[in-house]
Amino acid sequence: MTDQTTRPLDRALIAALAADDASMRLRAAMAAGSNPHPGYAEELVRRCGVEPDFFVRDMLTWALTRLPADLTVPLLLPELGSASPQARAQALHTLSKIGDRSAWTSIPPALLHDADDDVARAAWRTAVVLAPAGRAAWLANELAGELGRGSTDVRRSLSRALAGLGDSAAGPLAAAKKRGGRAVQAHVAATERLIEDPDSDFAAESAFASQLTSAAPDDDSAAGPADGT
Repeated sequence: MTDQTTRPLDRALIAALAADDASMRLRAAMAAGSNPHPGYAEELVRRCGVEPDFFVRDMLTWALTRLPADLTVPLLLPELGSASPQARAQALHTLSKIGDRSAWTSIPPALLHDADDDVARAAWRTAVVLAPAGRAAWLANELAGELGRGSTDVRRSLSRALAGLGDSAAGPLAAAKKRGGRAVQAHVAATERLIEDPDSDFAAESAFASQLTSAAPDDDSAAGPADGT
């Protein structure tokens, strides 16, 4: 930290993070990460919540990972309660990249069920990265409650998160298959296939599973909300 704290703060760089030109903002974020300084942290976090360009946001996150976690994590956690979905999602994404498990207890469980798909997806990924081993079963149950939700991309994200929980996901998946509606059952089947073969084509597997469940006769065991939520 000696180099970072004694080096003068580049205020032109901070200003460039909000430039009109996306390429200039990208270069500024890259410079902030290449020459990290604690004085950049607050502006990097703020920009994450408003930056419209995906590549610039990713560079902002990288720049934040170059700073000490004990500086960045306390700045990111309040963003999880922001009214802005982008601020919530990017803060979660950045926390997953920092990988500081002490943040786990400060992440609201409600984010796993956020109405915004991007926030929920970021929360699933982050939770799998940060959750202590003793909370894997709880997390798997929470994630299983989202089975059947959203587009193919959203379902793929959830399936990958469940796959990342290993054996802890088996019970919740089996329970969801038994009590869920057709959308949930198809999602479970595609998830189980992804766990068996991580290189499988999730979209194709999901479509095939949907066809199979649609062709199956209705029975009481398939009763439940069609969207799995």
